[in-house]
Order: sequence, then C-alpha cells, then structure tokens
Amino acid sequence: MADPFLYERVYDYLVEEIRRENLKEGDRVPSEKELAERFGVSRITSKRALHMLAEAGLLHRRQGKGTFVAKDARRRLDALSTRTGSARKGCLGLVLPDASEAYGLELLCAIEERCAELGYHLVLRRTHDRQEVEEQAIQALVGDGVVDGLIVFPVHGEFYNASLVRLVLDRAPLVLVDRHLPGIPACAVHTDNVAAAHALTTYVVGQGHEQLAFVSPPTENTSSIEERLEGYASALRERGLSASALRRFTDIHSTLPKGGVPETTDRAALRAFVEREPEVTGFVACEYSIAVLLWEVLTELELDGSRYTIACFDSPPPSSRAPVFPHIRQDQRAMGRVAVDLLVAQLAGDEVPLRTVVPFTLVEPSPAYDSAPPLARR
Repeated sequence: MADPFLYERVYDYLVEEIRRENLKEGDRVPSEKELAERFGVSRITSKRALHMLAEAGLLHRRQGKGTFVAKDARRRLDALSTRTGSARKGCLGLVLPDASEAYGLELLCAIEERCAELGYHLVLRRTHDRQEVEEQAIQALVGDGVVDGLIVFPVHGEFYNASLVRLVLDRAPLVLVDRHLPGIPACAVHTDNVAAAHALTTYVVGQGHEQLAFVSPPTENTSSIEERLEGYASALRERGLSASALRRFTDIHSTLPKGGVPETTDRAALRAFVEREPEVTGFVACEYSIAVLLWEVLTELELDGSRYTIACFDSPPPSSRAPVFPHIRQDQRAMGRVAVDLLVAQLAGDEVPLRTVVPFTLVEPSPAYDSAPPLARR
C-alpha cells in the first residue's frame, strides 16, 4: 500500500484519537502550528486536514479560541472510513494566465488528464496575467483549504509574489510550470529556454542572415524571456557575429493575456523598428503571436519576402490557416504530466528537484514551405 499523503497522516491521527476517545466531545484539538510541528509538515497541510475534519462534522472551530471535537463526533465516525483516500478524492489546483491553441491549452489538457488518471479533482483559476488576481486565487484555493496542492503558471513580469513566497516558506505542495521565479526555491517544470533560443537563432543564422533582431514582451522578471534572450545572444556570439547583430525589440504588450495595449500600438512600433533597421533580415520572435504580427508588418511594407526569415517559439493553432514559421515546439504534454507527478510526490512527503527541464523540438519548414513574404504561408 502506498504511503499516506501528508494531510492524510494528520487527518488519520485525529480520527484515530477521536475513535479511541483520547479526544472527546468538546475537547480542544492541537492547533495548526502544533500539528505542523508534530508531523513535520506545513501549516497549510495541517490546516487542510482540520478543514476536512470540520467539513465531515467531526470538529468545529471557534473564532479566536481554537478547534474542538464536535458533538456526536464519535457516532459520525461510523459513517466514515478511517482512510481518507477511500472516502474521497484529493483536489489539486491550477492557476494560469490563460490558455490558447498556440500555447497553454495542451498544457492544461495534460494536467487535467494526469489528475484524472491519478484520481484527483482539478480546480482551475485564470489570472488573465494579473498579479493581484493570482494572489486572490492562491488565497482562495490554498488559504481556504480548497485544494491539497497547487500548480502555478506565473504571471508575466512577476517578482516575489507574496502569496507564492508564503507557500514556499510554509513548505506547501507547489509546482511552477513554464518558468521559474528567480530567488524563489520552488519546484519548477519548464523548457530549456536558453538551449531552445540558441537552436532557433542558429537556424536563422544558418539561412544566411548576419543582422538579426530578438522580438518579445518586456524581459524584466520573466525567466523564460530572459533565458530566451540569453540563448539568442550566445548563439550570435558563438557564430562570431558583431555586437551590432544583437538587436532587440522587447516592448510588445498587446500579446500578453492582460492586454492593456492595443495591437495597433505594437504594430506601429514594430513598423518603425523595421524601417529604422533595414539591414535586419532575420527575426527571432519570443511567441507565435508576435511572429504573426511581425509577418503582417513586413507584408504591409511590401518588402521582398525572400530576404527575410522569421522564427518563433510555439506552433500555429492547428485549427486555423495561420502562417507557419520555423519554430520551437515545447512539449506541453510532458510539462503538464510531470508537474502533476511532482506535486503528488510532494503530497506523499517525497523530496523533488527544484528544476525539471522538459525537451523541445526545432520544427523546420517542409520542402513545400512557401517563401512568400516573409517566409510564411497562409
């Protein structure tokens, strides 16, 4: 039989104490802090166990006074299994900015699929890339004892989110996906963005381009973008290209889930950049939607498409006739399934690595690839 999860140990201990009448009706039970120290778990874990026992009618909580054995608790045990796993399924939470066919939807489906295989319910909260919404979601799911563990796709530009830091300090079961947060020692599952950007940039240079540009949202405090920029720069240096080749345009905002900047603003800024840097013919786009925006700008300018190469991260939506570019395909399915497995391992009390890297694939154009401006086909 598998070892019980951390909250189950606390839950089962209190159930057995009530069953043996070591804790009788009206007795005060150990506090969250006392239980956390006794079992070597986080206070969030002990709070979860107390919350579930209260939901089962075995305990009741008095504001400012503590938690006590409920009336008729001993009788209620006859209707409950002493093993929590046989009485109910666990519940995991997923907090993410949003999901699209280009990136995120497959990740979400993989997480849901793996949860179902392991017998867990999944609760989803979208943040729309807003830090305050993310904090509220974490508090609602973990702070209020709704879920046993949490998977978080952090918002763009996040740095030291108080709610996430608190989870780490409390040793709560937590896995970050898509990126890690600098300075926060939390378990994270993501693509090797440095290596992926290096491979993508090397491909563009291999098409004969010596003047390139990296195009992305702002890089600050977003590890995935910072690492992609690092991989881009290292590939150019490795090929012996001059510092003038290290151009970057990192001011795209309209593609972020929270929006706030109209696409027309980014389009105008990109157009100005292209006109200001006519020698740039190779582009490494941080996201598929940015690649499409750039492709549209080059098309509007009626430039010679045979001179340009646009490469990007992530694939076009499979259900659309959107442009196809050389791109990095991230293994979202592996990322999602591994994230669930790491979270469940934490619930079982196992040690897990802080960083887990999933593979990527560089998808090059097929022989039928149309070289219409700018090396993309409708």
